Amino acid sequence: MTDQPTRHVPADLPGRIQHYIGGAFVDSADGATFDVLEPVTNDVYLQAAAGKKADVDRAVAAARDAFVNGPWPRMLPRERSRILHRIADLVESRDARLAELESFDSGLPITQALGQARRAAENFRFFADLVVAQSDDTFKVPGRQINYVNRKPIGVAGLITPWNTPFMLESWKLGPALATGNTVVLKPAEFTPLSASLWAGIFEEAGLPEGVFNLVNGLGEEAGDALVKHPDVPLISFTGESSTGQLIFANAAPYLKGLSMELGGKSPAVVFADADLDAAIDATIFGVFSLNGERCTAGSRILVERAVYDEFVERYAEQAKRVVVGDPQDPRTEVGALVHPEHYDKVVSYIEIGKTEGRLVAGGGRPEGFETGNYVAPTVFADVPSSARIFQEEIFGPVVAITPFDTEEEALALANGVRYGLAAYVWTNDLRRAHNFSQAIEAGMVWLNSNNVRDLRTPFGGVKASGLGHEGGYRSIDFYTDQQAVHITLGKVHNPTFGKGA
Repeated sequence: MTDQPTRHVPADLPGRIQHYIGGAFVDSADGATFDVLEPVTNDVYLQAAAGKKADVDRAVAAARDAFVNGPWPRMLPRERSRILHRIADLVESRDARLAELESFDSGLPITQALGQARRAAENFRFFADLVVAQSDDTFKVPGRQINYVNRKPIGVAGLITPWNTPFMLESWKLGPALATGNTVVLKPAEFTPLSASLWAGIFEEAGLPEGVFNLVNGLGEEAGDALVKHPDVPLISFTGESSTGQLIFANAAPYLKGLSMELGGKSPAVVFADADLDAAIDATIFGVFSLNGERCTAGSRILVERAVYDEFVERYAEQAKRVVVGDPQDPRTEVGALVHPEHYDKVVSYIEIGKTEGRLVAGGGRPEGFETGNYVAPTVFADVPSSARIFQEEIFGPVVAITPFDTEEEALALANGVRYGLAAYVWTNDLRRAHNFSQAIEAGMVWLNSNNVRDLRTPFGGVKASGLGHEGGYRSIDFYTDQQAVHITLGKVHNPTFGKGA
């Protein structure tokens, strides 16, 4: 169903956004800017500074100076933790404003944007606590030797973030990078720079030392590329498309940088005949249509056992037709506007391809009553063969492909039969099948009879084309620190003797 757009424009929107380098807001060295659109009208509503190599060089120099000469890397973990908790407090206190701006800039439904703002606060709290509670390994050989691990921050971390839930995903990288004592240069997505511009004020108010946080706006091929290739940036954490990840991998190789990359997904949701269909339908509807379908872990391929396939497809399609499409700022809205006209055109092109590959049972284009803006009706294709492009390729929008299977072996082959391997969802009441099947799926994360609800202590990441490395919990601490082994001899030194003759 649809709700006619009512248009809500947040008060006090900025007309321009600058970089934030060395504790000051600055324009690009060459004065260049780029247009930022809002997705309901596709009107330009602000100009953002367009960073290039000179701006990245300036930001990295500020971050490097703060790392070498500033107090942040040398603070006790408890001292850094206090500042991170103050950051979380400030984010929580401003969650409504953050959500309003995020929804306006990205097209996310306001209620979902509010949830993402609160998650951002929780990310900082989690790493603030973890860095204080952290313990490192010690190994003893009684009377002879002690060996212990000394963790050290690495330096300047380059953080490149996507446009789908920008503020929250920025916090997911900023939290552990800062908690472990690194300094950072953040390059937010050019489609959605608005909420990122708020970090500087939050960090200043929380007491983060000058130069620890730096932000350079700009295009990926200019600012992002310069950050990846900078010799004084030993770490790159990137979330985005697999093709961009391949390019970053190649460009970072000459510098032997540490890389953490969470890339694309085409995640399966496998529904067996013995599953709780009510729960499975609710979860798979939410799993692909929440966040406007613009989520890396979306269960965008639903594999359903033949015995319940027809019932599942009919019920799923009818429920999808009732998903509320509307203005992102309306609390009733469940699916808002896609982020940008370029992305809208991509998603619509896949829908047209899907009409030749499967049976359209819901949606299929622009919803009635939405003549402008990047609106796509929740779209469901059934009877989709595994060779179809809408089965194989990441669409990143409110589009789902449903495919039947007859046996567990066929279901597993379908689940694993794509280049991606980020997430998977399995619905069955057979305990043995649930665990065996889940462990056979080629995915970094699997949810059994549940939706995408994460424990922040667990690893987040994918296999195959879905990523390189894992973050989350101690995996994030591992990525953002060097682990130095220190060996101490307690007794007589037992050295082999060279050079003393017979």
